Amino acid sequence: MASVLDQLREMTVVVADTGEVEAVKKYAPVDCTTNPSLVLAALKDAGSEELVAAEIEKGRAAGWTAEQVADALTVAVGARLTSLVPGRVSTEVDACLSFDTEASVKRAQAIVADYAERGIGKDRILIKLASTWEGIRAAEILQKQGIDCNLTLLFSMAQAVACADAKAFLISPFVGRITDWYKAAEGVEGYAPDEDPGVKSVRGIYDYYKSNGIETVVMGASFRNSGQIKALAGCDNLTIAPALLEEMGNENAELPRVLSPDNASGLAPVTMDEATFRWEMNEDPMATEKLAEGIRKFDVDHKKLIAMVAERLQ
Repeated sequence: MASVLDQLREMTVVVADTGEVEAVKKYAPVDCTTNPSLVLAALKDAGSEELVAAEIEKGRAAGWTAEQVADALTVAVGARLTSLVPGRVSTEVDACLSFDTEASVKRAQAIVADYAERGIGKDRILIKLASTWEGIRAAEILQKQGIDCNLTLLFSMAQAVACADAKAFLISPFVGRITDWYKAAEGVEGYAPDEDPGVKSVRGIYDYYKSNGIETVVMGASFRNSGQIKALAGCDNLTIAPALLEEMGNENAELPRVLSPDNASGLAPVTMDEATFRWEMNEDPMATEKLAEGIRKFDVDHKKLIAMVAERLQ
């Protein structure tokens, strides 16, 4: 019998939730997704040392600031990953720009330009933006420019509907972080997969999208265990950390398909303007808290990355 991971690949695009070169080589995902935390890990990855050293030396020679070198390094890591996967590599707009549409668009365009200078077209990358109202508006502008976007830190149907209206290429609902919040709020140890709040959230979004012919790709993210992944088998994409890829690659059991466009329940379309979006987020403490927390954490890691680069520049 094929492994659980191999069976999953037959129904879902498997994305590696890592920027570590050796892990990508080992698991051969279709796409890769990165964020400041993963770029930080790449800085400590022996397989990336030559690349890191080259970027830092280039920045030193050009008189760049640590932030400029960190930006270039982020793209360099992504560029390296494009040589290892056949699909796309996501690259994140700075978290501190999450509430500034114009600045987010400008930063995204700079990322695309940097990739182009390295010989990598925009068809190989996705621009990651936080699913704030401003981030979603930035994605709407970028999509019209032919720059595909990955809307991340997504925790609610309101965010998912707004992203679909903006014609975002892909969304990343965060399964594990939703579950974490409910475990703490409800004082429980855990949930059966079918009752898991994070799993149920992604299933609802998938159902809404397929019911309404929405082309935006649904990519479940932030998994805490393989049970959550199996409960979303058939989702368009799933981004999975190396440890869970390893676990499922070593497991031999039947993996039934759970999600399919054919099983969409026919949910009616929803109207989502700014006032409705902000009200629905206000009414959802989990989504509000996890979105804010995620932005803060990505910003902390971005600052850590700049500090590490500054140290290397000296």
